[in-house]
Amino acid sequence: MNRPGSTFRSGTTLVELMVSGAIAVVLCFAVGALLDGGNRIWLRTYESAHGQKREEARAIKAAFGSVGRQANRTSYVLYRIERGRFIPVLSDPSKAEAVVAGDAVEFRYWDVDLDASDSHGVMDVDQIATAYALFYVEDEQLKVDYGPYPPGAVPSTGRARNTTGVTTIVLAENVTVDADQKPFSHTASAGVGQGSVRLNVTLTDPENGATTRIVTGVLMRNIWPR
Repeated sequence: MNRPGSTFRSGTTLVELMVSGAIAVVLCFAVGALLDGGNRIWLRTYESAHGQKREEARAIKAAFGSVGRQANRTSYVLYRIERGRFIPVLSDPSKAEAVVAGDAVEFRYWDVDLDASDSHGVMDVDQIATAYALFYVEDEQLKVDYGPYPPGAVPSTGRARNTTGVTTIVLAENVTVDADQKPFSHTASAGVGQGSVRLNVTLTDPENGATTRIVTGVLMRNIWPR
């Protein structure tokens, strides 16, 4: 029961308004920080999955694997590069098995239609290949040359690579190889390659220094002539 002359007032005081406003501001900052953090995490995740170097890595694997699977297992060559000269890398035939590495690999394959004059549409097995793809690292760039075979990527005597009628594509830049390592390798048995060629390089993003390592391989199944 109110005393005579007293007045009862309902509502919010100024202090309560200030406290409520402060709480609202703090909550807004907290929600904003959470949203900003989530956005940054999403961007990092997206860039990690779809950044330029990731896209280049996918393109390299696709090109290397596609050509390798088409290639003639009996006629591919690993090279070491010395002052612009491409010299075939050979393994010791006296060893039962050895890992051989090089600076470049030349795949040879067919890129023309089968013989239309043959009722069975078969290929001329006496012809080793009609085209080649030479993968190599030069000036921190991973490149591939596409050209006709013959003559192939390098003269048989081992000299500078052929450039006539050749299309060169840069697959990636800022490409490095581990110290004392080579980008390409395969396993040879008694001096004969077994048709499984491996690629091992690292791509570096110049903007943030992030690295993407590519370790892949391809198994050649086509064999001709038999």
